[in-house]
Amino acid sequence: MLLKVIKYSLTKEELYKELSYVNHSRENRKKYAMLVISNPDLIPKVLDILFQVNDKTSCRAAWLLEFVAREDLNSILPYLDRFTESMHTVHLDPAVRPVAKICEYLIEAYYHRDDNHTKKHLIPEHKEKIIELSFDYLITNQKVAAKAYSMSTLYLLGRDYDWIHPELVMILERDFNSGTAAFKARARHLLKKLKK
Repeated sequence: MLLKVIKYSLTKEELYKELSYVNHSRENRKKYAMLVISNPDLIPKVLDILFQVNDKTSCRAAWLLEFVAREDLNSILPYLDRFTESMHTVHLDPAVRPVAKICEYLIEAYYHRDDNHTKKHLIPEHKEKIIELSFDYLITNQKVAAKAYSMSTLYLLGRDYDWIHPELVMILERDFNSGTAAFKARARHLLKKLKK
């Protein structure tokens, strides 16, 4: 089903109010993601709200940005400096998972065999901030989804940073026994690949 896309401008305050209607339903998030994709001037406003990190509405902004990245990763590329500069400040659980997922989308695109815009926009400074955040998510008390996305992100980044894989193996082995079933499943899968 194609969604009717309307071009219009919202103030940050109006967008903040609209975010109260964003929920976990796929259709709902897609509707708002298409609104943002068709009105890219809204992305800085979504980021402003995302980085109001003590406000629960920031979680809805995170869900929305994740869906925007999933639908059209290119639309967030002009804002990588802003995103990577402040992403470490996000701390509410429902916002951490989407931030980790956006990082995974960026790194998957960067290492994809086909040429794409992410390869031109994601510079070493962005990658270094993603590495730091991913390790932070792995070693701090985060939900399993953020840890799983971070494992995958670091696994791929290890292609260019030879120190990452040994560190990743050490962390996964250290935390394996205390991890959840989902953590163990992802860790087991990656450890097999890392030890080949």
